[in-house]
Amino acid sequence: MQTETLLTRFRHELTALDPVAVWAHGSLAADDYQEGRSDLDLIVVLAGRITPAVVWKIATAHARLRALPLAAGLHCTYLTPSTAADPDRRHLTWAHAELFRRTVSPVTRRELHAFGRVLDGRPPAGLLPPVPDRVLGDFVVRDQRDFWRPAVDNARLWTRDIWVDLGLITFARATVTAREGRLISKREALDLLPGLGAPVEVVEDIRSRRYDDPAPPTGEWTVRRARLTRDYLGPAIDALTASYD
Repeated sequence: MQTETLLTRFRHELTALDPVAVWAHGSLAADDYQEGRSDLDLIVVLAGRITPAVVWKIATAHARLRALPLAAGLHCTYLTPSTAADPDRRHLTWAHAELFRRTVSPVTRRELHAFGRVLDGRPPAGLLPPVPDRVLGDFVVRDQRDFWRPAVDNARLWTRDIWVDLGLITFARATVTAREGRLISKREALDLLPGLGAPVEVVEDIRSRRYDDPAPPTGEWTVRRARLTRDYLGPAIDALTASYD
């Protein structure tokens, strides 16, 4: 499998950095990974400070992977034992063929504790503090209110597959997390969306593109799908944020 080939090569490239731990989260850890469609979401914990020399080694390691199938979807954030616990710290991250800094969200931290896949080294429980339900709920509701709700009003975004897919799936996952304090997979989110009032034909469109190999959508359907999605998501997000306490 191309995924395992890439992961094996990646771990080999990390040898010079002597990592304390290598973890997978997201779809790969949640048993909902679709090769060629899902990203590879990884966390690496390094023993010491991430100096400029270490940054160079990290960039070089990722550059060596570029020719491999699926390498474009490999995203990795680099922590250290002394910085891993800080939820507000921005950590060095490789994604979209570049290095930048971002936080490790409460959702990712909870995923790692709940079902993270240990590829090498120590498990997350020994390096990351647990995420309280309230912190997790506050985060997902804030994300719906501050990011997704304004995005619904930007009509041009919603003719793109990725906005429809992530918009609806993220809403379903946020709803379950806010109400029950647990995380669900993308597959579970798709199963739940019709019961949450989402347009069934849009949900089935997402499911077919994620798990099957459908024909490209027509322009007419793309426009209709965008309208159905926005008409549903706006009020649904408003209701979720209003009911959360």
